[in-house]
Amino acid sequence: MSVPALRATGLVKRFGDLTAVDGLELELARGMCLALLGPNGAGKTTTIEMLEGLTRPDAGEIEILGRTWSTDAEGIRERIGVQLQETRLQEKVTVLETLRLFRSFYRDGRDLAEVLEVVGLTDKRDARVETLSGGQHQRLSLACALVSRPELLFLDEPTTGLDPQARRRVWEIVAGFKQEGGTVLLTTHYMDEAERLADDVVIIDAGKIIAKGSPAAVIGSLHAESIVELHPRDGTGDRLVDSALLALRGVSEVRREGSAFTLVVTDTQASVGALLGHLTDVGVELESLQTHSPTLEDVFVALTGKHLRE
Repeated sequence: MSVPALRATGLVKRFGDLTAVDGLELELARGMCLALLGPNGAGKTTTIEMLEGLTRPDAGEIEILGRTWSTDAEGIRERIGVQLQETRLQEKVTVLETLRLFRSFYRDGRDLAEVLEVVGLTDKRDARVETLSGGQHQRLSLACALVSRPELLFLDEPTTGLDPQARRRVWEIVAGFKQEGGTVLLTTHYMDEAERLADDVVIIDAGKIIAKGSPAAVIGSLHAESIVELHPRDGTGDRLVDSALLALRGVSEVRREGSAFTLVVTDTQASVGALLGHLTDVGVELESLQTHSPTLEDVFVALTGKHLRE
């Protein structure tokens, strides 16, 4: 058990002149959940496909559950579960028939009725796949990943496109798997998902790691008490000068995004009070002013100047 569930060193993957993954280093202890965060095109899916054995890296080494793809690919496949970013299942067969097919790929596995219960599809066991809702289809693809009783579960953006209720249901399934001792590596661009499920996060951009650690530690790296979002009324925002805002009490960073301003502050009450006074002095009228606790999204914007969902 001292051997990590996953270790990757110096991972590189190129597509022509594009370096999609550039020297990534990852390690995931057993029983933990690691989230890879980043915008579309950051290299998340390429990274997870190399770890899953679907894509060969141009450089670097991968070790899964103490084994390597070059020496024991079959042994790894027997012990992992994979949910791809998009899973196209046969539409004319039933939910139970789909699970029975996936179960047949493994020497050992879980009882199908048990898996259906875990993912909440017992009442849909005889329904054809084509009749499932988006959330039900996603839970079926997750069931296919769980049917082998995996030790390590790979999830590539498992809740993209789902409504809030369906997303929470997937979260519950993943949390239950982890509580039973399973290990999870997931990619996502939903910050609430990472903060809810992950013990550690790795934020990547342009194929490189730009931040890593527990969600609390990464958020704490901003050294901020809150984030203030300021939307002046049309025609008045031009009166604001970044240097003057930065000089206000408790303001540590100022960013412009179109006509809006984002302030990273270390003392919310003092900063908001000083800000309101400054707005009055320079004649700026407010459309809205909001504050929120710092998030992983705020860390990414501070590091890159862009949003994770762009």
